[in-house]
Amino acid sequence: MKKLLLLTLLPIIALATTKVATLNIKGMTCLLCTTAIKKSLKHTDGILKVKVYYSTKKAIVTFDDLKAAQKDLLNAVKSTGYTAQILKIEDVK
Repeated sequence: MKKLLLLTLLPIIALATTKVATLNIKGMTCLLCTTAIKKSLKHTDGILKVKVYYSTKKAIVTFDDLKAAQKDLLNAVKSTGYTAQILKIEDVK
């Protein structure tokens, strides 16, 4: 039974990857804005690593795509009062 379960889940596990999303953040006016955004993203399930840059108005987010979806990233930013747009998503190799 355990082997059957493992064989059933294997394709799902194989599809699970760590991804890196680059977000464009609108509305940041100071360095404290980056702290709020970073904190909100880090408290989102599935987020592994976050870097937010005030100078470029961008965030780099590493996440587990089985636990977090693109909309979760955008909603985390939105909850802080800012808006975000996903510029690109790449698989981590």
